[in-house]
Amino acid sequence: MKINLILTAVIVTTLFSCTQKTKNLTPEEAKEITKEAYVYGFPLVVNYKTMYNYTLNEKSPEYKAAFNEKSCEARVFTPEDKAIVTPNSDTPYCMFWLDIRNEPIVLSVPEMEEGRYYSFQLIDLYTHNFGYLGTLSTGNKAGKFLIAQEGWKGERPDGITDILYSETDLFFVVVRTQLIDAKDLPNVQAIQDEYQIQGLSSFLGEEPVKSEKIENYIAWSDGDEFTAASLNYMNFMLNLTNPVASEVKLRNKFAKLGIGTEKGFDINSFDEETQKAIEEGVKEGFKEITDYTTKIAADPLTSTKIFGTRDFLTKSAKENYDSDNFYAMRAVAALNGLYGNSAQEATYPTYLMEAPGIPYDASKYNYTLTFKKDELPPVKAFWSFSMYDGITQLFIHNELDRYLLTSNMLEDFVYNDDGSLTFYIQKDAPKAALKSNWLPAPDGPFYCTMRLYGPKEEAVNGEWVNPPLLKVQ
Repeated sequence: MKINLILTAVIVTTLFSCTQKTKNLTPEEAKEITKEAYVYGFPLVVNYKTMYNYTLNEKSPEYKAAFNEKSCEARVFTPEDKAIVTPNSDTPYCMFWLDIRNEPIVLSVPEMEEGRYYSFQLIDLYTHNFGYLGTLSTGNKAGKFLIAQEGWKGERPDGITDILYSETDLFFVVVRTQLIDAKDLPNVQAIQDEYQIQGLSSFLGEEPVKSEKIENYIAWSDGDEFTAASLNYMNFMLNLTNPVASEVKLRNKFAKLGIGTEKGFDINSFDEETQKAIEEGVKEGFKEITDYTTKIAADPLTSTKIFGTRDFLTKSAKENYDSDNFYAMRAVAALNGLYGNSAQEATYPTYLMEAPGIPYDASKYNYTLTFKKDELPPVKAFWSFSMYDGITQLFIHNELDRYLLTSNMLEDFVYNDDGSLTFYIQKDAPKAALKSNWLPAPDGPFYCTMRLYGPKEEAVNGEWVNPPLLKVQ
């Protein structure tokens, strides 16, 4: 099944009856549609930001590679990496965008040494985690995995370990390879060098299929994700997708504003009153996302509920939040932890606020976090604890160039007399003897994320609970 952009646009245009007259759209209706569209589309918009900076815009300082080309770096993220909020700095990344509009892609991985974690996280345009390759999902043996469009009817070629299917023709891949310590970087680079991307034709030894370029993309402007301009990016992304049956009615509603149609969204095509209503709808949509964030911030198992496949998110929204759709939940995930892993791969106990509406603030207080003896995070792979600026959502510059504490450092920590382990979260260094346990904080608001790679069942079901972050009085 090959669907090019022009054909997709025709399908979407026909489906959504984009010839509807906007003159019958009242300002109040425009505001309500905008609010719903903003919440639905926020993950697609911030996903577009990554695609634009990493793949579409060759002049971007964040540029990685063209579609279907590997991009790996044997280094960890620092405060200079700004494209993704709440990044991790414990697994050097490969990051690349793949395009299977013309043919499937084959991803090849080498045999991995026992005890080293790695994963390929496959993320569609909606930010759903539709598949995984790696230690916890496919094992550490070598393999060749074919990624195809849903509905692909081709025969499984010889030598292919397994086939995975993507709902969208473009998707993002995040590859994490565990770094044991600073001296381990050459080993990580050697592993990254063995990861391979091939079109199916090349894998079969045939003439490569020429891929189509993405045309008429929009230049990204930071901050647009929080304004009515976000609807332009949303429109672009929806025109790269085919709607699932359960969302046809919803997409028809968005089409009343031109979103997801061939004509597209143009705020200037509306009268002044309707334009103001659209802008107000965006504000209300963003408030719904932030209110939802506050509502679920205190739940230590939040990360196990808000990342996953479309089917998983649908079920989770109903069971955990009594909601008939998962769009606000998905938007919260994109705002606070874009590209978070599904629960079976990693969980993220997160310290967002001291209390609802009250952020942690290292300009006013010092904080501690203490693991009782024998109550460290239960994992099959490893764990880490990272610090983020509460405003930028990025790592912070500090005198140690330290952005996290991790289980790889267990032998370096200082333990309390009773065998417990205390981390010191503050802007100024503690006394020298405790500096190994210090996680530097900004001079202002912050939040922290704990990452459990390969969480054991007790971490997923809530039997093990992450310890509190306590204010030092």
